[in-house]
Amino acid sequence: MSFTMFVTWVLVGVLAGVVAGMVMKRGGYGLKKDVTFGLVGAIGLSVIFRAVGLFPQAGIVAMAFVAAVGAAIPIVAQRKFWPTESAGEEKADKWWRWGLGAAVVAVVAWMTLGPVPQPAATAAVIEDKTYSVTPASVKVQAGIVTGEVIEMKVAERIEKGSDRIVTAAKLTGTLRMKNTSANQTVRLLEGKLRYIDAQGQPITLEGARTEPTLKFAGYGTERLDPGQEATQSLDVEFPAEALKVKRLKEIRLEFSYIPSPYREETFNFAVSIGAGK
Repeated sequence: MSFTMFVTWVLVGVLAGVVAGMVMKRGGYGLKKDVTFGLVGAIGLSVIFRAVGLFPQAGIVAMAFVAAVGAAIPIVAQRKFWPTESAGEEKADKWWRWGLGAAVVAVVAWMTLGPVPQPAATAAVIEDKTYSVTPASVKVQAGIVTGEVIEMKVAERIEKGSDRIVTAAKLTGTLRMKNTSANQTVRLLEGKLRYIDAQGQPITLEGARTEPTLKFAGYGTERLDPGQEATQSLDVEFPAEALKVKRLKEIRLEFSYIPSPYREETFNFAVSIGAGK
């Protein structure tokens, strides 16, 4: 049950109580009793109808009619079975009845003709827009370090409908590296990505976006012993300019490392075993 529906029941009940004294001048107990009977009847019958499932999808007009019938029942019953001997209302009651009636009519008119409430703003729907990278996997080699960049793709987050960019484009993928040397250890320092256009010029990132760099941290990615492999995730900024058709020609990966001799030493320990106990 909505708040508007309940207010409608109350207004109909009050209006029925007000009108009762005007139509049935004799036999009533005054404005307060008429309004009370009207409210009890309007709200009571409306609640009963909704509880038993009658008119479950009824609108305001239908439920207002039900409330009016409900308000009339106790008022008519009171006049018929428990009438008062009073000849009529006091003058003050008549003024209150007319004033209250005018107030109810004004409220109903405002609800009907007043400003329509604007619907609450709905949250914008954000969706991912993905661009494929062809080829999605490429081989890389830098001296004794070889590898492969796989599962490359570019994605940005936009607002559905307006296409407003919420999160700027990023390049994601996985970099696999291997030290192919037989006798040197490699200490990886840093990697950088460059986006190159058809004229061989770098495509710069717009605004204050961070330059795409790779940081190698932790054993297994920072240091590679001979024959050892490591995996590094790519999640770097991608220029909006490079999303244009035929604007991007290649992606250049630059990374630096320090090779050092790899040594294995043998140590002998002189030991003896005592008698078992």
